[in-house]
Amino acid sequence: MKWGVIATGGIAQTVTADMLKVEGVTVLAVSSRDKSRAEAFAERFGIERAYGDYRDLLADPDVEVVYVATPHGQHREVTLAALDAGKHVLCEKAFALTVADAEEMIERAKSKNLFLMEAMWTRFNPLIRKVHEAVRSGEIGEVRSLRATFGFALAFDPDHRLWAKEAGGGALLDLGVYPVALAHLLLGVPSEVRAWGGRAPSDVDSDAGLLLGYPDGAHALLSCSLVANLGCTADIVGTSGRIDLAEPMFAATKATINGVEHTIEDEGYQHQIRAVEECIAAGLVESPLMTWQNTIDVMRTLEEALRQIGVSYADTVR
Repeated sequence: MKWGVIATGGIAQTVTADMLKVEGVTVLAVSSRDKSRAEAFAERFGIERAYGDYRDLLADPDVEVVYVATPHGQHREVTLAALDAGKHVLCEKAFALTVADAEEMIERAKSKNLFLMEAMWTRFNPLIRKVHEAVRSGEIGEVRSLRATFGFALAFDPDHRLWAKEAGGGALLDLGVYPVALAHLLLGVPSEVRAWGGRAPSDVDSDAGLLLGYPDGAHALLSCSLVANLGCTADIVGTSGRIDLAEPMFAATKATINGVEHTIEDEGYQHQIRAVEECIAAGLVESPLMTWQNTIDVMRTLEEALRQIGVSYADTVR
């Protein structure tokens, strides 16, 4: 299929490089608010068309599916515009700033009968799928505890997207989404959410610790940070075994299941891109591995954690 990439930042560069490794994928167009950046990006990756406005890319009749790689604060606006233009959409995580925004984006995809998916690439990682199956089949018994962390120290800069409120900055939406999504995948939707964390001068969360509780007493202890080097690992402990995910857990290439090490080659975002193409070719509007409900459930947990920390994006201009 013919793809358009909206934005030219680090994540766009990484994903585009992996797109080009997938057989049959053509990255036809790229857009950036600075056309010279779009042109440089296009030259680097051999992309035919460069636009200085994402709306010009969306008006290109040859683009079939777009990858939205903008900061979180622009996801809603760009995704809605892409769907209105008749394009299928892969939107970076965190999917939106609020549950309400996420629901609006999904409803628009439904009304247009177009494919839409949050780019939670971890769910398509073969090793994570193996871990999921090990948990589901009871290889480690009844899961009682999951711990996952993702954090690094980043000097405060109000203009940096990770610290800027209008960009959807903060630790939870950018980093915490991974531990939360892992807990949802392996344990399901929690019945209780407890959160504590710090706030930056720009009114985003600087770090957060979450306790997710489940009806049977199982729990997930999750942490994320922009002010401390927490690392990025996870462990899942059951009544008759355990699983350890090596760093970085969101792009796992090594997992130890009951003492047995399993490894895979790092293929990055290729699995996710293939899944999007397969879903669209099959006429699906959502992925069975990353459903719209999965996205809404994770967004609800994130929004509740942010509420308890004292951060809200409801009135953020986007």
